[in-house]
Amino acid sequence: MCDLELSGIRKQYDGVARPVIPDLDLVIPAHKMVVLVGPSGCGKSTTLRMVAGLEEPTAGKILIDGRDVTHLPPAERDIAMVFQSYALYPHMTVFENMAFGLRIKHLPEAEIRRRVEATADSLGLRPYLERRPKALSGGQKQRVAIGRAVVRQPKVFLFDEPLSNLDAKLRGDMRREIARIHRELNATAMYVTHDQIEAMTLADQIVVLKDGVVQQIGTPIDIYEKPANRFVAGFFGTPSMNFLEADLTQGAGSASARGNGFEIPVPIANVPSLRPAAAAVDRVVVGIRPERLSLAKTGDDVPLRGEVAMREVLGAEVVLHVESAAGPLTVRTDAGAAPRPGDTVQVWLDPKSIHLFDRASEERL
Repeated sequence: MCDLELSGIRKQYDGVARPVIPDLDLVIPAHKMVVLVGPSGCGKSTTLRMVAGLEEPTAGKILIDGRDVTHLPPAERDIAMVFQSYALYPHMTVFENMAFGLRIKHLPEAEIRRRVEATADSLGLRPYLERRPKALSGGQKQRVAIGRAVVRQPKVFLFDEPLSNLDAKLRGDMRREIARIHRELNATAMYVTHDQIEAMTLADQIVVLKDGVVQQIGTPIDIYEKPANRFVAGFFGTPSMNFLEADLTQGAGSASARGNGFEIPVPIANVPSLRPAAAAVDRVVVGIRPERLSLAKTGDDVPLRGEVAMREVLGAEVVLHVESAAGPLTVRTDAGAAPRPGDTVQVWLDPKSIHLFDRASEERL
């Protein structure tokens, strides 16, 4: 397998003032699964289509294994793509669908059969090789689409939201299947999704896009624990992060974030951009994840008082939506101890678990 490099990629459609992708530099190392994630319209599928050769970049270069493929047709790029819509030939059997690309390359029939049958075995498709797509379930069709890509043994795999047409259980099953295939093939792959769970569970690295601009590149843990800005912090996490507006006051060796109904101590040593040598910031947004809020005090927790507006029962857990003077709060807690709508509650916040963002730039402090 090989590196995939995008250098200075720009995409702008005729008659549209703003480019879809203004200027993108990205390297996908060999053997890694890199997931492009972001809201609809952020440019992730357009980027994938340019790598596949289905879209022509306005500027920039695309290199696969050091070879410039920017203007080559898809057939000459040595890539394989798995589409959202499966894109199976309805008149062909499963075997013929999986073998089609190999026959185009004029491989010997014995080699074609060996590859297809081996891939079918690994994907649990051997009993369905003589069926046509109309006789398959959605999950089986998606496995055929993945198998068709795998048998080609390409340099790069491309996945364009391949699980979005499946129900929740099948999505979970197929996530594990794709992770297994990637691990066994040790493949280089670019995967596009708007689903944060897919991104977190499949990626070696995540690329977060907004309006065609990279917001952050990092491991799933880095993205979750150290979001680069408020957008990334709010996009990842279910339920999403709580945000509280506050004014920051700094003293000798310490600072505090003060807002309606709360004051949170902020050790300056934990926030490099708040040290004396850095520019002063006095208007901030405090971020706290719902699982970091508690109904019981521990240590130096800070209290927030509010009223339960709604509760969502999720089996062993309950998500509480609390209206407070500080703003709306979302709290994840155990189902057994969860209060009811209308109850007044004291919510406790651990100062060591907060994230701070500049209110003007929305960048992490």
